[in-house]
Amino acid sequence: MNVSKTVNPSAKYFQIPGIITETHWIVERVLDGDTIIAKEEFGQESKEIRLYGLDAPEVHMSRKMREDEAKSHLPAALLLELGLQSLDYVLQVCPPGTRITLLTEAKHQLDFWLRQLAYVILPSGKCLNELLMENGWAKASHSYYCSMLTEYQSLNFEAKQHEQGIYLFTENF
Repeated sequence: MNVSKTVNPSAKYFQIPGIITETHWIVERVLDGDTIIAKEEFGQESKEIRLYGLDAPEVHMSRKMREDEAKSHLPAALLLELGLQSLDYVLQVCPPGTRITLLTEAKHQLDFWLRQLAYVILPSGKCLNELLMENGWAKASHSYYCSMLTEYQSLNFEAKQHEQGIYLFTENF
């Protein structure tokens, strides 16, 4: 008897100690490459979700854009273009209307601006955070610490080595 096992690509996220699972959420809006607005599928609550462990370029001029410009030595115009491409990638893999599961680490639930931090699990079972890292549309960032940070740093390194996503245009972000 041949029994094939289907492996859930996000199973490791559900195994993180103290993980809080929220099902039945829908992407309402994608703000940029690392932030979405999610709405309850069967309720009225909406909340801003900041993805764990990564940072994508900004999509508008801001204090953060000026900081990124100074750190990367890249012009704001290029960073804005990369931010829009990162946003476009998220819109392709997780457009508004997508059903998602939110996974939040009990020890690190909110960022400095009180946005909920989360791993976003897609209907395919893949993790949006991980897809962004694998495809080079964000960089690993300890500013949004998570248990998967070491893995994200490794994925970030591989994306750089293979000139994927942002790293097709620059290695400095």
